[in-house]
Amino acid sequence: MIRVRALLVEDEAKLARLIARGLTEHGHVADVVGSGEEALAVVADGAYDVVLLDVRLPGMDGFETCRRLRAARVWTPVVMLTARTAVVDRIAGLDAGADDYLAKPFAFDELLARMRAVARRVEVPRPTVLTVGDLRLDPASRRVWRDQHEVTLSAREFALLEAFMRRPGRALTRDELLEHAWGWDSDVASNVVDVYVRYLREKVDRPYDRHSIETVRGTGYRITADHADDLADGRTQAVDSGD
Repeated sequence: MIRVRALLVEDEAKLARLIARGLTEHGHVADVVGSGEEALAVVADGAYDVVLLDVRLPGMDGFETCRRLRAARVWTPVVMLTARTAVVDRIAGLDAGADDYLAKPFAFDELLARMRAVARRVEVPRPTVLTVGDLRLDPASRRVWRDQHEVTLSAREFALLEAFMRRPGRALTRDELLEHAWGWDSDVASNVVDVYVRYLREKVDRPYDRHSIETVRGTGYRITADHADDLADGRTQAVDSGD
């Protein structure tokens, strides 16, 4: 079992006690604060595995709290908790930098599953700028460069490239890429990954004579620090660098 240290940001004292007690009973550690301002003050040291963040908070709401965390380059996974279930609210939470969104009322087992899922995604500390070869990605500003050239990506292309660049050299399955870029409960078919990989190649590889996004046959895809002068080298039969 993954033991998670969680920061619960919830101003309703009774609900906060219930959630914290449940987390403790399942072997996790839970600290509770009642406002976004308090959350910003205690989470910056990176000691938490996940932040459970209510949207409706006194003063600074959950959306603004999440935005400020990301602006401060605090990459602790955030699960938004809210009774506001409209699509526009869910989009607002994800665009603010949240990793997942759980509507109230929720089953406690589902909360635990979502916590475990986002905690698994953080395999290594997140650097300010991700770099693979001459490809750079800034998660905070959501900008990408190939060498000195800025590359414009859609939100989904950016999420997929970020998933690759957090695990350079590692072969990722389509299901793993769906979880990292679309969310663990997405109902998107796995073959949509192939479509977006093609989009990425057209933007970050082919215009610059690169083959950094490789197809690993029988598994999925991976990203490597490919350079223009590497294109003539031999590649194993298990790897195909293009469509």
